This record gives sequence, C-alpha cells and structure tokens, in this order.
Amino acid sequence: MKVALFVPCYIDQFYPQVGIATLQLLEKLGVQAHFPAQQTCCGQPLANSGCERDALPIYKHFVDTFQDYDYVVAPSGSCVYHVRKHFDKLDQTAEVQHVRGAAYDLIDFISTVLKVESLPGAFPHKVGLHLSCHGQRGLHQANESEMTPVRDGQLSRLLRSLDGIELTNLNRNDECCGFGGTFCVSEAGISARMGQDRVADHVRNGTQVLTGSDMSCLMHLEGIVRRAKMPIKVMHAAEILNGVTS
Repeated sequence: MKVALFVPCYIDQFYPQVGIATLQLLEKLGVQAHFPAQQTCCGQPLANSGCERDALPIYKHFVDTFQDYDYVVAPSGSCVYHVRKHFDKLDQTAEVQHVRGAAYDLIDFISTVLKVESLPGAFPHKVGLHLSCHGQRGLHQANESEMTPVRDGQLSRLLRSLDGIELTNLNRNDECCGFGGTFCVSEAGISARMGQDRVADHVRNGTQVLTGSDMSCLMHLEGIVRRAKMPIKVMHAAEILNGVTS
C-alpha cells in the first residue's frame, strides 16, 4: 500500500505539530506514508472565494503530485471533500478519477481502510468533539442530528476506546462553528458569533479539551478560546491519538 501524506496550507504554516502527529500516528499503525515535497494547496481557498477557474492549475498540480499513490491521507475533512467533489471541474482522466477516490481524511482512513476500531491508551480528560460540516455532512463521518437522534461517528468511537476519557454531551452537538473558509473574512461578524455560540456550548457542559479532525474549524474556535481566556485546550484528534498510541 503506497500512501502519501497531504498537509493542508494552514497546518503547514500554523500547526505543523498536527502534520507531524498525523505522520507519526500512521507509522504507529503500520503505514509508511510519503510526503511529496512538491505538494502545494488543494485549491479550496480560491474556489471558496468564487475564483474556481483560477484554481484549476492548482487542481492539476495536485493530481500530478499524488496520482502514483494508492491513498492520499490528510488531517482535514474540508480539503479531502474539496478534492473529491470539486475536482470534477477537471477533465475526468483516469488519473483525476483515481486521485479523487484515493483522497481520505485521516480518521476515515484509519476507520475505513485500516479498519481500526479502537486504540490502546488513556486520555483522562473531558473531551468535547467538534464535528466539521465537511467531515460530517460531506464525507458522512458521523450521524447527522436532522436524520437521527443517535450520536455516533468514526472519531467518537475511536476516542471512546481510550481509557479514562469522557466525551462532553453538548446541547447542539453538530452545529457549524462559523469558520467556513473565506466566509470568516467576508462575514466576520456572523462567523465570530457562530464560533462564540459553539464554544459557549462546550464551556457550559464542562469541556476540558476541544478536539476534532478538521484543524480549520479548530483554528477558528481556538482563536475565540484564546481571546476570551477560557480554560479549554484545543487539540487536533491526531495529536490526542498519537500521544496515547505506542
């Protein structure tokens, strides 16, 4: 199995520890992932800004970079969703179709491809799980509240397997954080208020560590937590799972 690691722009620039944790976790699970040095962006920021035509060369470069790998794994549901759903703007060559199907979010890869259902280790904290819109409703990694009252998903199952962990029971467990890529720039006030509401739900229900599988959402929420000096630590799920796995 030939696996490539794709590290999104914002993780590369602001949260390199998440990329490192992702690589180390994959190695602990028996996967030797390659990091193609020529990789760049997936093109999502341009597309979100209404400039998708300008993103096409980026899409093509992404395909050229990753076409020889069986799987492309990223610690970001939003980037993976973009590759799977927006690369339909390219001519659907065999290479393009392969890369679209080979792109996996880290948690989805662990659960679906590696078929890992539990991990050994302990994390004795009350953990609040943020479900990103792209990961939950786009990639279907967790149940949607409008479809069923049952709260379940790939990441929650992995986290529950850890000793000592308690998952926060949120009032609105799958509400958007308000980040939305360039939405947080074009509609900053609405974005910030949505994020404040999301963080308030965690504070109200006693979250000590706020986690998720999409660092873009966590970046938005962490900014709110830091500005308000709230007693919550924000960690990507890869950091938690890598930290407890030997």
